[in-house]
Amino acid sequence: MSEAYEEILDGLPTLRAPPGERHERICQRLHARVAASLVAFPAAQLLACRTRIQLTAQTTIRPDLAVITRANAKLWLAAEVINPADHHTDTVIKKALYEEIRPARLWMIDPRYDNVEVYHATPYGLALQNILAGSESLTEALWPSFEIPIRELFAP
Repeated sequence: MSEAYEEILDGLPTLRAPPGERHERICQRLHARVAASLVAFPAAQLLACRTRIQLTAQTTIRPDLAVITRANAKLWLAAEVINPADHHTDTVIKKALYEEIRPARLWMIDPRYDNVEVYHATPYGLALQNILAGSESLTEALWPSFEIPIRELFAP
């Protein structure tokens, strides 16, 4: 199991519970698939799992997966694997922060229900595009080679 880690959310230091084994397996699978698909897209860079990203002077997050643009290091995709021990932080607090900064994509990955919520940025915030589960696959139109079946992502 990984160790606990800290994020600073609107100036408030927030200790996050250590991710469990299943959480880490999901992160590893997702990172492997995203890394393979980004080989053909040199304008994007996949960061290591839970790399610190300073959004403002008062906010530093550590997403489970982050893709930035190489040109300006702007967060393009964030993925959060929801930890059942402290899900409120991901599903409410951090989601509100993502609404403010509007990354192009946000994936909320929920091992409690084996589903993925896919959000796209709009001029007004993030819009839910899809909730994927069961036999569906997570894809990204801008990375045609990226695909991971939901059942594979959540496999034991």
